[in-house]
Amino acid sequence: MVSKEMSVPPIPPPLDQLKGRPFSFYPPILNIEHNEWFVRRGSWSEVLVWNPKTNIEVWVPRRFLGELSRVDEPVMIVGLRKELEFKAGSVWPHERRVIEMPKAVNEGFRTTAPEAQPARTPVIGIRLESQTESRIGLLIAAVLALSIVACFLIVSVFRQRASGGRILYRPLVQAELGFTAQDDYYAVVRKLGQPGADRWRSEQGERQYRALWYPQHSLTIILMGADRNKALYIGAKDKDWKNIHAVDLPGRQNTESMLRSLQRF
Repeated sequence: MVSKEMSVPPIPPPLDQLKGRPFSFYPPILNIEHNEWFVRRGSWSEVLVWNPKTNIEVWVPRRFLGELSRVDEPVMIVGLRKELEFKAGSVWPHERRVIEMPKAVNEGFRTTAPEAQPARTPVIGIRLESQTESRIGLLIAAVLALSIVACFLIVSVFRQRASGGRILYRPLVQAELGFTAQDDYYAVVRKLGQPGADRWRSEQGERQYRALWYPQHSLTIILMGADRNKALYIGAKDKDWKNIHAVDLPGRQNTESMLRSLQRF
């Protein structure tokens, strides 16, 4: 039997330029920890390479060798046409096995070979896509919820500004007051007693305003008239000068806007 070392032709190009120079395989040969190799010798069909870190010598068939890298820094790269693995002292094409799912109880005998089963990668992709769609759905729901809240706040602020402030109607105070547009100063005093403060607005203008402050109720009764002797009840304000009661005037006009424009005095 003739050994491979008896008549070994020189290393054919392009591997002859690797003689005495370290290089690495890409992809690396599986089951070998270090990816640094030197060319020992070669034949027309295979090349003997040596790994100095693990002291492994192995013959690599030339049909698996690809192109050399154009850049040799930090090390020359030799491409492999197939992913190889080292076992039993030789290199072999690496086969990635697909793990077959166990059969269901009511599933019949499968005639398809394991190699014909679909790869798991599309299933993983579908699962990731489903998770992505779920996150997008949650994001859209959150944006819609924030938009609804923002619209509600904008409408509330707009209404508050349009009405000149937040109007609080207190049913208890209105029930206790019971005043109408025909009640004058004496009707108010008969019901609430003497006010803690009695102020008149300036006499300038066609209308005269009178403010009766009742600290025990934290409210101010407002009277209005063409002159001071004919001032009648038009509504009430709280301690913050916010409207808490208004009345209807003849002609279906309400005193709400009138009280809202009235400045504190």
